[in-house]
Amino acid sequence: MIPRRVFLRNGVAAVGLSAVPGFLCRTLMAAAPTDRRKKLIVIFQRGGADGLNTVVPFGDAAYYDLRPNLGIPAPGKGDGAAIDLDGFFGLNPALRPLLAPYKESRLGIVNAVGTPDTGGRSHFQAQDFMESGAPGNKTVTTGWLNRYLQVAPDSARTSLRATAIGEMLPKALRGPAAALAVGQVDNFGLEAAALFETAYSREANSLLTGTAKEMFETIKQLKAIQPEKYQPARGVNYGAQNNGPSVGRALMQIAMLIKADMGLQIAFVDTSNGWDTHADEAGRLPPLLRGLGQGLAAFKQDLGDRMQDVVVLTMSEFGRTARENGNGGTDHGHANLMFLMGGPVKGGKTYGKWPGLGKDQLNEDRDLALTTDFRDVLAEVLVRHLGCEKPEVVFPGYKIDPGRFTGII
Repeated sequence: MIPRRVFLRNGVAAVGLSAVPGFLCRTLMAAAPTDRRKKLIVIFQRGGADGLNTVVPFGDAAYYDLRPNLGIPAPGKGDGAAIDLDGFFGLNPALRPLLAPYKESRLGIVNAVGTPDTGGRSHFQAQDFMESGAPGNKTVTTGWLNRYLQVAPDSARTSLRATAIGEMLPKALRGPAAALAVGQVDNFGLEAAALFETAYSREANSLLTGTAKEMFETIKQLKAIQPEKYQPARGVNYGAQNNGPSVGRALMQIAMLIKADMGLQIAFVDTSNGWDTHADEAGRLPPLLRGLGQGLAAFKQDLGDRMQDVVVLTMSEFGRTARENGNGGTDHGHANLMFLMGGPVKGGKTYGKWPGLGKDQLNEDRDLALTTDFRDVLAEVLVRHLGCEKPEVVFPGYKIDPGRFTGII
């Protein structure tokens, strides 16, 4: 079947491929890792995830004053209670699968982190600023990950070096450096690849032709490794549905590519706008967190020793208001949190200065205040994990100071 969307954006190939079951579903991999390049996986929670009900500040009494109905009970306070992490913060019980990597010091949390400019609390502007890595500057049209790719030499020159799981290339990966967007279709085999290769060969634009040929060669390589035979490691359950998008499903595809030693270095996972919980948050947030927690835990278990070379981080355009609203939800806020997981991560603790939720501590009398700029966390990962030597190019107009790094890497 011909995919729903095949297009070029900013000179970058974007093509729909199948997920589960189908083309990017299963492959038989060798047990020993051969590609030891460092890898970064970014999960974007679009919609503004509620960080305060994800990692619960049960030790801050103001939390329960602000959320008399939505507040997650403190550990030991009955059904649905938070899972104690350090006597002050606790995991939402839907994230129980993340407790093990946290205790193993392979998962850490950065609190009160985000962009200083949320774009007037607009989803689109805030997402744009975070993906460009240049908050407040609307003239920056490329993404921070693409700019990293431009300054980081790639001797392998593989077309799967930077891959987004989703039907459209996110702004974080847009720019001159090649990046591939992988969407979902019923099937995408060699017959469809040959059809498009023939059509593109007639295209006069040399950039289009060259990029398309590289893309089709990648498809053939993937078919050659028999992806339909992929099985996760014994006992691993991603919680991936057979139909429809899910974090687990996307992470299983990424694990397959990593195990195949296809040269993957940067991967980007888009999640739905379901994180925008203006109403019925108690009903809507737990399933999203369960999918995230199960997917992350399964990914770590599936990769095994390969996680020594991998960092996974989560981010969202902003958090939610500290106060619950009248619809059983929360509104657009300011600071949030980020999870980081992987071999280089100094986990088992929370990072970042906690600003407090008291009346005089809130941002604009409504939000968790910002104490860590998200660019400091991203720069720390790029410098200390990926070995980026020019982080100032990745974040234009922002002075990179290792003294502001959290120490999580």
